[in-house]
Amino acid sequence: MDGRDTRAQALALKKTVVLVGMMGAGKTAVGKALATALRVPFRDSDAEIESAANMSIAEIFERDGEPFFRARETQIISRLLDGPPAVLSTGGGAYMRAENRDMITRRGVAVWLDAALPVLWNRVRHKSTRPLLRTPDPHATLRDIYEARVPVYRLADLTVTSETGRSVEDMAARVIEMLKARPDVLADEEI
Repeated sequence: MDGRDTRAQALALKKTVVLVGMMGAGKTAVGKALATALRVPFRDSDAEIESAANMSIAEIFERDGEPFFRARETQIISRLLDGPPAVLSTGGGAYMRAENRDMITRRGVAVWLDAALPVLWNRVRHKSTRPLLRTPDPHATLRDIYEARVPVYRLADLTVTSETGRSVEDMAARVIEMLKARPDVLADEEI
């Protein structure tokens, strides 16, 4: 035996794990690692929207506006929650809609990846793919979004702090540890 922890391989996911949080919190990276560790599919609501529309999120925002995008986002999340248990990464604004929060809590489990504002800024400041940050002062915009959204993210079923210096795999392991406290979500497989 090589000493590696293989306990995650003996776990069965009963509900979809929905990662919520700010842009730059690590939802996609941690989500992929978590899905691999749990041996379930990884889904990304933004990627699904882009695929269905055949355009980027930024292009959808520009052409159709945020309300149109948010309506499509709710439809996609609902469809993905109807599928077999998976790990689902959502866009930063998805959890702001009460309809989405209710749907996620009823049909899955919301896990907030909580990252501090300086961590988020460090991760997103050089990315041009964030339509909400296309403003004269993107740092102030990010701060305003952060301050408005954090009270809502706190409503998530579980919270895992995303810290600089922690590997993606370590973050996924921390999520698994939190999920183990929820036997309705994650349980030992019967062998």
